[in-house]
Amino acid sequence: MTRREIRENLYAMLFQINFHDEDELQEQIGMYIEDIEKASEKNRAELKKKFADICDNIEEIDSVIESKAKGWTIDRIAKAELTVLRLAIFEIIYDTEVPNKVAINEAVELAKKYCADKASGFVNGILASVVKELPKEDTNGTD
Repeated sequence: MTRREIRENLYAMLFQINFHDEDELQEQIGMYIEDIEKASEKNRAELKKKFADICDNIEEIDSVIESKAKGWTIDRIAKAELTVLRLAIFEIIYDTEVPNKVAINEAVELAKKYCADKASGFVNGILASVVKELPKEDTNGTD
C-alpha cells in the first residue's frame, strides 16, 4: 500500500470513532483492517499502531484543534473535517516520519475528497496555525 492509501484507510478508521462506543469500536476496527484486500501484515500492523496512538492522544489533539478553531468547539466541527484534523495533527505533533508540509497537503487533499466544499481552506488554516506555533526544532521539515 502507498502512504496515501494507508492514510485514507486510517481516516476511515478514525471516522468510526464518532459512531461507536469503545468495545464496539475495537471490533469494528478489527473487521475493517482484516477486510483491506491490498494490505500486507506490515500495513495492518502500522494501521493498528497509528490508530491506537491517535486514540491514546485524542484529548490532546482535540484541545489543539479547539485552541486553533476560533469560535468552534469539537462538537460543532463536522465529523469529516474533525477526522481529517485529528489525523493531520497527529502526524504533525507525533509522527516524526511525516514532514509537516506533507501532513498539511495530504490533509487538504482528504478534505477535498471527503468533506464539504470549503472545508479544505478551514483545515489548511488550522494546520498552518498549529505548525506556526511549533518550536523551530519541531517543525519537521517546514520553514
